Amino acid sequence: MSITAEEKTRLMKEFATKEGDTGSPEVQVAILTSRINTLTEHFKTHKKDNHGRRGLLKMVAQRRKLLDYLKGKEEARYQDLIKKLGIRR
Repeated sequence: MSITAEEKTRLMKEFATKEGDTGSPEVQVAILTSRINTLTEHFKTHKKDNHGRRGLLKMVAQRRKLLDYLKGKEEARYQDLIKKLGIRR
């Protein structure tokens, strides 16, 4: 259900704002989006997994908070990230 270390490293490299960046909002949102997409696929076959659904809702809320923060800081970075990840908003 979680993402692999290679996938996480790839996302960090792709969305990093500078060399060695692992904690910027862009990287965090990209990792959360990947995990959310994985869990969404999981719930297509495991409809009654309510404990996992709670975790999914927490991840979605965390991503929403990070996106709101980024939108307040720099609108251009926010718009670019939304477009890159294909998140509708």
